[in-house]
Amino acid sequence: MNEHDNPFAGAGSQYTANVSYGAATPPAAENADAANLGGEGAYVKDTTTAGFTADVIQESRNQPVLVDFWAPWCGPCRQLAPALEKAVQARGGRVKLVKMNIDEHPAVAGQLGIQSIPAVIAFKDGQPVDGFMGALPESQINQFLDKIAGADAKADLAETLAAAAEARSTGDLQTAADIYEGVLAQTPDNVEALAGMAELMFDAGEQDAARQLLDQVPADKKDAPAVAAIQARLALADQSAGLGNPAELEARLAADPKDHQARFDLAIIQNSRGQRREAADSLLAIVKADRGWKDDAARTQLLQLFEAWGMTDEATLEARRKLSSLLFS
Repeated sequence: MNEHDNPFAGAGSQYTANVSYGAATPPAAENADAANLGGEGAYVKDTTTAGFTADVIQESRNQPVLVDFWAPWCGPCRQLAPALEKAVQARGGRVKLVKMNIDEHPAVAGQLGIQSIPAVIAFKDGQPVDGFMGALPESQINQFLDKIAGADAKADLAETLAAAAEARSTGDLQTAADIYEGVLAQTPDNVEALAGMAELMFDAGEQDAARQLLDQVPADKKDAPAVAAIQARLALADQSAGLGNPAELEARLAADPKDHQARFDLAIIQNSRGQRREAADSLLAIVKADRGWKDDAARTQLLQLFEAWGMTDEATLEARRKLSSLLFS
């Protein structure tokens, strides 16, 4: 929609400056309308003349608000409403819709100079910024909402999660936690946020809290790489819990370098202490000495470490190169 098609473009503050949102509706009628607010869904509601300031002007400071001016006798209004409401609901709160029946509440429409309905005006930061008249097809409604509310929330979410990852990489764990909590407040089943927060809990020694977070991952997403990585870390932590004193394992290896079980157990403990390269080298030493030991247990364990560390981790990349050299040289 260009400015020639849009009667509201560039209107600026002249509307809000000239419109009085006073109690133009009798109290009884206003109360009856108020009782019906929010009937269409979380992001769609009716409003009154007296409620316009709170429902539109003030609320538009939180996110864009569309105002649909309509009347019961208007056929195009009834045609537009379902498609408009569907498009608003699909955006999950990035934009809200307020409906005003001009037969019952004519003052605002009159002061805005609306002469034909349906008419839709978009408000941002308390000001009208765009709009259209007539019953648009669904594709054009979506184009209009993309212009007002942003084309794709996924891009914003990706940037938010990237900011959390950056905070973690720089050691700013509180900021990362705050970001993940904010994402989960909006989308409680977001896999990356759940896995990221679970990793923070794990690193803080709160393994039970990490498991509780992973329990919230939807069943069809439990194989997601981020989830698999923290699950692998939890499994390794459980595995290392009962392996005893590493000094004793080192003493066994000093007495018998072929004690693969001692070296295997030591690798698990080394990993639990964050000694990734040492853990990898211990397992690689077993693969080099005896590939078939316990049905290839050392290589299998090494692959589990790769999953826990992440495919792009430096220790993973280094150990994978060494493993390939052993297996295929």
